[in-house]
This record gives sequence, C-alpha cells and structure tokens, in this order.
Amino acid sequence: MLRLAAFAVTSVLATAAAGPLPPLAPLPLDRLLSSPDRLTISVSHTGNPRADGEYLLACNPVGGDHPRAEQACARLDRFAKAGENPFAEGSKRQMCTQQDGGPARAHITGTWQGRKVNASFRRTNGCEIARWRNLEPVLPAGRS
Repeated sequence: MLRLAAFAVTSVLATAAAGPLPPLAPLPLDRLLSSPDRLTISVSHTGNPRADGEYLLACNPVGGDHPRAEQACARLDRFAKAGENPFAEGSKRQMCTQQDGGPARAHITGTWQGRKVNASFRRTNGCEIARWRNLEPVLPAGRS
C-alpha cells in the first residue's frame, strides 16, 4: 500500500515538473453543431452513360463516390462563401429563353451547410440550363 502511494506522489511530481500540456486547438462551434455536407445526386438521360447514375458526395472532408468530388466540393464551398444557395429554384416570374437542353434530369437530396436539400434539375429552357451549368461539376456537363 505504501508503494502505491509513493508511486502516485512520484507520478504527480513528474507531471508537474514536465510543465503544463499545450492547449488544444479550438474547434469552430458552427462546425460542431452543423451536420456534415452529404448529398446524393441522381442523374439520368444525359446522353453519356458514364455520367448517368447515383453518386454520393461528401464534403469537409471530401469523400463519396462522386467522379469529381474535390472539384464539386470546391464549387459548393464557393457558393457557401458567397452566401448563395445553388439548390434554390428560379423565380416563376423569370423570363427564360425557349431552348431545349435535352432530356437530362438530376435530383439532389441530403444536407448542405446544415440545411436539408431536395432539388430537381432539368434542362428544359434557358433558365434551367443556366441553373444546371451553375452547379457543374456537382452535376455533369450536359449537352445543349
């Protein structure tokens, strides 16, 4: 019993002699409270069989099976820094050119910047084509 007490005192003295431990780096509170950026992206009818399919995109850290995950996360980071929501639908009152960008469709669900995402994309007119292109490389480059 006396040996155990001597060991405890020696351990405390050795720790005190070594000095205090350096402080841990602070973690950003917003990052602790927000859910990770994870999106499921379903793409069809692009005319490119390698682009069609369902992909998982994770950001911060980059992961998933998205073919251009690093570039896609970098694009989403630019939207976040600018305070823009790339998944928002365009205004119904917006004037759009009547051009057909093909039958490509995409649906994105998940979480981005702590917000739920449930967005659909088509290339049915000039506004929707621009909305799709604005989100490349999260979405594959489409035919026009």
